[in-house]
Amino acid sequence: MTRSVRASQTIKSNTLKKTAMQVAVVALMATAAAGCNRGIKPEVNDPVKLVQIAQPISFLQPVFSVNAGKNASKKDPLDLQVGYENGQMVVAGRGGDLTGYDSNGQRLWSFNVGEEITGGVALDAFSQTAVVSTRGGRIIALDSSTGAKRWQKQLSGSVLTPALITNNRVILSANDGFLHGLSLQSGQSVWQFATSLPAISVRGAAAPTLLDDTTALIATADGRLHAITLDNGLPKWSRRIGIGTGSSEVERMSDVDGQPVIDNNQLFAISYSGQLLAIDLASREVMFVKELASLKSLAVNSQQVVATSLEGKVVAYDRRTGEVLWESEELAYRKLTNPVMIGDYIAVGDLDGIVHLFDPATGTIVSRVETKGALSSLQVDGSRLMTQSKSGQVAIWQLPR
Repeated sequence: MTRSVRASQTIKSNTLKKTAMQVAVVALMATAAAGCNRGIKPEVNDPVKLVQIAQPISFLQPVFSVNAGKNASKKDPLDLQVGYENGQMVVAGRGGDLTGYDSNGQRLWSFNVGEEITGGVALDAFSQTAVVSTRGGRIIALDSSTGAKRWQKQLSGSVLTPALITNNRVILSANDGFLHGLSLQSGQSVWQFATSLPAISVRGAAAPTLLDDTTALIATADGRLHAITLDNGLPKWSRRIGIGTGSSEVERMSDVDGQPVIDNNQLFAISYSGQLLAIDLASREVMFVKELASLKSLAVNSQQVVATSLEGKVVAYDRRTGEVLWESEELAYRKLTNPVMIGDYIAVGDLDGIVHLFDPATGTIVSRVETKGALSSLQVDGSRLMTQSKSGQVAIWQLPR
């Protein structure tokens, strides 16, 4: 099948696009109802009830949990991700508290930035640096072993996602459309790169990721991926991922808020407007485009790429061909987190604080563990799974030894 045919199929996916816009439309209708007509009630789908697992396996073992304080409000439900690397952990609370822990959950230090934190923790164990951002656009770097403040930098816009720390650079994507490269040592601005900012976008952003040793890959609210040199911020290439169609600004939203995944010289990314794209980085050719809408990052193993959709579907695709291997609607409308690979299983969190473990071969849920509060994100570091709830509860789970 030619690339033009794939593009045509993507653009014609009106049904999926309407589903993808459900979150924004509901929000806009709710706002209109509050100001104009309180009798209007947007349609909201109830989360499906969970089916009991016949013979659940015992898989993840709890290590410890901590409470970082309230991380989200109904007006601004941001995801404050945990910084975790090589046994170090730094947790951010919405009120401005940062706390460092060792691998056993022993509290080492605490620091308050004096303002609401909007971007989760970026942690670089090699340089012993933790970086967070605040509502007012301040970027703050701390010594991750002691909590001592190293520097701060004021940006023109706030940052809603963790930074990328690599090659003596701190790479950030601000909500005013500017990408920033700061000096890791001093916080001074080394470069800026301006991107197109749509009139309306989803509240959120994708964290920058490392494309190769010299290049950062950054997704933006206009549905594009930008490959930017780490050293001086020069663009290498740009590609549109999200393709929004329609007559209104809302219908044309095409945000890429899930962090792109680079694995074995393949790039995977997904958009709010309903396109999951796979690219062969060696040839820069599109391998496949599938119709699915999401604001969450993808999970990839040696054979599959797995996504959670806006409607709560969990779908596994063949990573080479894009063929659907299985699809589960057992968690429909349960406000799912990003999927992650942990051991031999796929983990997905939901609005009740439950982590569901899927068998990647069959798509069957084989185990569950439970924490407190609606989960906002899952992270994996080696044999450990980090769960973070919107109420600020952070839990660490360990694979059986």
